[in-house]
Order: sequence, then C-alpha cells, then structure tokens
Amino acid sequence: MNQTKFQVWLRLLWMFLKVNLLSPSGPASVGLLYKEAVGTVMTEERFVEAVGFSNVLPGSEALKLAMFVGYAAGGVPGVLTALLGAVLPPTVMMLVVAAVLQQFQHESWLTGFVTGMSPAVAALIVIVAWELFRVGKTKKVINRRTLFIAALSAVALWFDVPSPLVLLGAGVLGVFLFR
Repeated sequence: MNQTKFQVWLRLLWMFLKVNLLSPSGPASVGLLYKEAVGTVMTEERFVEAVGFSNVLPGSEALKLAMFVGYAAGGVPGVLTALLGAVLPPTVMMLVVAAVLQQFQHESWLTGFVTGMSPAVAALIVIVAWELFRVGKTKKVINRRTLFIAALSAVALWFDVPSPLVLLGAGVLGVFLFR
C-alpha cells in the first residue's frame, strides 16, 4: 500500500504521541518505538543505526531519535511532526508532575515511591539493550566480538568514560572487528 506524504506525517505524529504517552522516559521508550517504527516506517538495521547515532551526538536522545526517524520516513515535514509528537506529551506531563510535586514535596512516601521505581527503570533498560543486541528475529549477533565490545564498553562506563565516547569507540572498534 502506497501512502501519501500526509498519511506518513500523521503516522509519525501518532507514533511519537503514543510512544511518549505510554513510555515517557528516553531509554525505555526505545523499545516501544522499535515495535512501532520497524516494519512500518523503517527497517530494523536503519532503526539500530538511528539509536546509535542519537546516543553519540550531544543532546536529548529522544528528540534526536524522533528527528532521525521523522526524516527517514517523511523528510523535513516528517521531522517536524515527529518532534511535535515527541515534545508535546512530556511537556504537558512535566507541567502536571511539577505542580503535583510542589504540593507533596515534604511527604515521606514520595521518597519510597522514587526508590521503588529504580529497579523497574533498570529492568526496562536491560530489555531494550537485549532487543538492540539482536538483529532480526532468528539471526543473533551474539559472538565473541560483540561480547568483547559489550564488556569493554561496560568497563569504560564503570570508569566514568562519557557514554558518547564509549559509543564512538565501540563503533570504531566495530569497523575493525566486523570487516
């Protein structure tokens, strides 16, 4: 089915509104965006490329990913519609949360609530990492080279090397290891 440009832009707007309403955190939203974008507006390889570049460049990963996906699917108007869908939900949510937190900032239950969320965020990041570590449904790229890059990246991050440098270094290492 061949879609008009307008239909693609509406799809991008709806996709990013949905992703940012259901999963407002940056790293956690990548998994949901993967399910929404791959196969509908871009290939899996292109999506993995988008995630990699959005993490290397400075700035908000979610907005860079919206721009990459929007441009790949709908050009400059696609960027604008994807950004609108990406910015609107968190902006409204942040205004609401800020107003509520002002009312409850001295309550003891708020500390427990935030502490309880931490393991869930860690689990979401692990799931997203696992999805990105695979290529396709049947072909897995887990081998000695990928495990080496993952381990080296983990060590670098453990020693507080900035994540954009770790990603850039992993990419350069991948050029040599995966010729």
